[in-house]
Amino acid sequence: MLFFPQPKRCFPLTHAGLISVVAVCALGACAVGPTYHRPALATPTVYKELDGWVQATPADGSDRSDWWTWFDDPVLTGLMQQVAVSNQNVAAATAAYAQARATVREQRAALFPVVTLDGSGRRAGGAGNANPGNNFQANIGASWEPDVWGRLHRAAESADASAAASAADLASALLSVRGELATDYLSLRQSDAQRVLLQATVSGYQRALLITQNRYRAGIAPKTDLLQAQTQLANAQADEAGLTRQRAQFEHAIAVLIGQMPGNFSLPVLASWQPVVPTVPVGVPSTLLQRRPDIAAAERRVAATNEQIGIAQAARYPNLGLSGNTGTGGRTVADLFAVSTNVWSLGVSAAQVLFNAGATKARVESAQAVQEQAAARYRQTVLVAFEAVEDQLAASRILTQQKSLREQASNAADQTEAQALNRYRAGQVSYTDVVAAQASALAARRALVQLNADRQVNAVALIQALGGGWQP
Repeated sequence: MLFFPQPKRCFPLTHAGLISVVAVCALGACAVGPTYHRPALATPTVYKELDGWVQATPADGSDRSDWWTWFDDPVLTGLMQQVAVSNQNVAAATAAYAQARATVREQRAALFPVVTLDGSGRRAGGAGNANPGNNFQANIGASWEPDVWGRLHRAAESADASAAASAADLASALLSVRGELATDYLSLRQSDAQRVLLQATVSGYQRALLITQNRYRAGIAPKTDLLQAQTQLANAQADEAGLTRQRAQFEHAIAVLIGQMPGNFSLPVLASWQPVVPTVPVGVPSTLLQRRPDIAAAERRVAATNEQIGIAQAARYPNLGLSGNTGTGGRTVADLFAVSTNVWSLGVSAAQVLFNAGATKARVESAQAVQEQAAARYRQTVLVAFEAVEDQLAASRILTQQKSLREQASNAADQTEAQALNRYRAGQVSYTDVVAAQASALAARRALVQLNADRQVNAVALIQALGGGWQP
């Protein structure tokens, strides 16, 4: 009697029961290996930094995947529509997903029999044979490896989990590119707003310079006042030129993100721009595990590595195979269809590794270690995701608090500048006081514009941290 190692949920295999074992296991495979469970990880019940927030939902009830529409900017919406079809990183992720799906089909094909057809025709003769002869052959063969220990099913499930991870990678690539595009576009519009502000400031400085020139020519003001006014104006003009360079860089980055040559792409400058800061809907923390594509990808890779453990353990048990063949031959093509020339064969095979110096055990331990690595990466991905959400929630709350303070500071600085200039005209203060007031007013105005842009960029970052519009 021949004995094989006994796996879980299976039975000993005897010489007399080989064919019955194959038939039974073909209908219900005796899968070996661990059953997959998602790695345990405790999640908080509420976000720490959500204090004072009201959990909101989009007012227009639109699909969450169109989160960029919350910024109420048709140009941004138009750019977003080009990302999915033109961005090369997204195209690469799409191709990777297609490859993963093809791998799934390839692995599932291994569960079915392989049927082959071959034929040949030959004419042979020799020096002692005046009449050369013909020989024709035709054969149909089939082979099948019953998935007795679940190895093939686990390979297919592993490929399927990897394909799901690839799908999540594609969603993650889309979310990343769209977030980058939104950030670059909003930063470009912030540059436009800064330029409008500086242009108005330059006009004000030019008027102040004219007043100083008149006072200098009249002998009322010293030349240092004139030089200070010229310096103030030149610095503001230089800052405006710097914003032009910065805007060009954002424009080029946007072109690349939508798959266009930077030299062929441009966005018109807006004379006025009112930034919209949307209210981002924040759900309970547990939903983050389903919403973030990077978390989904990491979890699916844990599942894929879990199946690899079962595949490695299946090597401890015998490989069984069924084969069949039928063929015919003859001297003419007509002989191929004669019943008398038909031959057939059926076979059952079994192969068992008796000794390989512990290689199978090492492969199982290696697969288990790989699964533990994937589980650790999954937990780390979750921790980093919660960190990102908490960071952006804290930033959102603080930026909202800063907004009213920046507005107060800008209004006060504008009044100080106007009073300083009036007092200078009346000869009550030196031009140094005017310069200081102008510098303070400009800094306050620019800080307010920057704060509004920061609030928009923070909204984008929070949307990304929450998983954007990706749905499992």
